[in-house]
Amino acid sequence: MLNFEEELEKFRPVLEIDQIENQIATEDMRDVIELIKEIQDQADRKID
Repeated sequence: MLNFEEELEKFRPVLEIDQIENQIATEDMRDVIELIKEIQDQADRKID
């Protein structure tokens, strides 16, 4: 049987919308930077 008091103690609120947007934007920027670095590495290898 569920113990509601115990479950409430475990409760952790989810991120607010603004926090979620910031987290997604940060991760997207990391992805873009990693792609740019990979493209640059490939271009450097072709030159050598």
